[in-house]
Amino acid sequence: MEACPPDAQGVVDSAAAPTGEPSAASRLGDGTWKRPLDVLIATAATIGLSPLIAVVAILVRIDSRGPVFFRQERLGRDGKPFRMWKFRSMYHNSEDGRHRDAATAWFAAQPAANGYKSLADPRITRVGRFLRRTSLDEIPQLFNVLNGDMSLVGPRPAIAYELSHYQPWYFERQHVKPGMTGLWQVSGRDTVSAQDMMALDVRYVRERTLWLDVRILFLTIPALLGRYSVLS
Repeated sequence: MEACPPDAQGVVDSAAAPTGEPSAASRLGDGTWKRPLDVLIATAATIGLSPLIAVVAILVRIDSRGPVFFRQERLGRDGKPFRMWKFRSMYHNSEDGRHRDAATAWFAAQPAANGYKSLADPRITRVGRFLRRTSLDEIPQLFNVLNGDMSLVGPRPAIAYELSHYQPWYFERQHVKPGMTGLWQVSGRDTVSAQDMMALDVRYVRERTLWLDVRILFLTIPALLGRYSVLS
C-alpha cells in the first residue's frame, strides 16, 4: 500500500503522522475493549439524551414536512454498506447534486467561504441549520453504534460516490468501523481539507488504543463548541 504522506498541512505533525506499519497497539487488535466501550457509553448516552432526542424530534417535525430521521447509505468496515441515521436537517426529498459538487470541491481542496462546508444551502431547514451547527443532527448515530455498524470513535463514514476521489492510501481508513467522532472532528473538522482528514483517519487506524479513544471522546465536546484541538 502506498504510504501516507508524512505531513497533513500542519494538522498532523511529521513526528506523529502515520508512516509504514501499524503500531504495536493497533496490531494487537481492539476486540477486547472497543465494542464493550461502545455499548456501555452509547447505551448511557441514549438513555441520558432521550429527553433531548424527543425535543429535537418535535422541532424537526414542526419545522418542515417529512420524516424526523434521515437515513443515508454509508460505507462501513471493509466497505460494507449500512444505513446511517441522522436527524433530518434538509427539506424532504432534496436532491444530492449540491453535496456531490461540494464533495468534489472538498477533495480538490477548494474551500467555500466559511471553510469546506457551508450552511448557506437552500435545502437546509431553519432547525436544520441549528442542528448542523451544533452537530445535534448526529445524535441518532448512537443507534448505529448500538447496532454495531459504527463505533463511537473512528474515521468519518464514507459515501460511495466519494471513492472516485480516493488516492490508494485513503482506503486504509476502511479497515475499522467508522465513528461518530474522531481525530478529524477534534482537529478542525470543516476547516480541514479532504487529504488532511484522510491522513488523520489513517493515523487513527494505525495508532488506535483505548487511551486514544478516551482522549478523543473527552476532546469532542470542546471541539463542537469551536475550540478545536490537535492531538500530537
